Amino acid sequence: MGTPTPELISPRSARVTAARRLAKRAFRGKERRFIAEGPQAVREAVAHRPAGGEPTLVELFATAEAAERYAEIVRAARDTGARVHLAADAVLDDLSQTVSPQGLLGVCRFLDTPFEDVVRARPRLVAVLAHVRDPGNAGTVLRCADAAGADAVVLTDASVDLYNPKSVRASAGSLFHLPVAVGVPVEEAVQGLRDAGARILAADGAGHSDLDDELDAGRMGAPTAWVFGNEAWGLPDETRALADAVVRVPIHGRAESLNLATAAAVCLYASARAQRKTAP
Repeated sequence: MGTPTPELISPRSARVTAARRLAKRAFRGKERRFIAEGPQAVREAVAHRPAGGEPTLVELFATAEAAERYAEIVRAARDTGARVHLAADAVLDDLSQTVSPQGLLGVCRFLDTPFEDVVRARPRLVAVLAHVRDPGNAGTVLRCADAAGADAVVLTDASVDLYNPKSVRASAGSLFHLPVAVGVPVEEAVQGLRDAGARILAADGAGHSDLDDELDAGRMGAPTAWVFGNEAWGLPDETRALADAVVRVPIHGRAESLNLATAAAVCLYASARAQRKTAP
């Protein structure tokens, strides 16, 4: 059996042009669609379906080689009702935001969760991204939160777009695993999570409290919302003032500091371990 002939061969076709526009935030917001690229992200998009909602994956572009290699993903996409397009390599190259495209690219519906739903669930562990501007960092922190077993992630209105292609790639599929609220003013996020029973901890290298001291004192087992700031200048004074404590990750060696994603992973895992020890 020969290789199927691609139905989409021109990067200038209407379907390709519509998908390409989603690289821009304005078009993503207007269409409430975003791009998920690569087999891992597309696989998670295929499997994701909000309770009572429509399937997350709307459309799939695949090269002939990728359609054969990832036949189970393509089959599952068709089963959800997504439109599947067999596309020429040039089309995927045009749509891709990566140096080495993997031949699968999905168009997905927005899937952020209303902040009211996050607090209503009374989460035990939340990552709040305040003033985070780098999309790769945002996606990586989301991935760390997922790995640590966090219940939700909140992006404030001063943070990067959740659906930036770099954020989606850096999340490595975790975007589809846990509730994420977006565009929440930091004051509203802090107050809502505090009202839901969470202790608010601001992560900052200049913090008065040390993470080891917090653990040793047994204060980390309670429901916690960690607030993480900008990669270059951390958290502004007014945001630190909202927290119950400003906590620094101790530097035992000679490193000047930790990058945002690494610090977030340390803090979230510290909370997750302490909460497991205090769980009934």
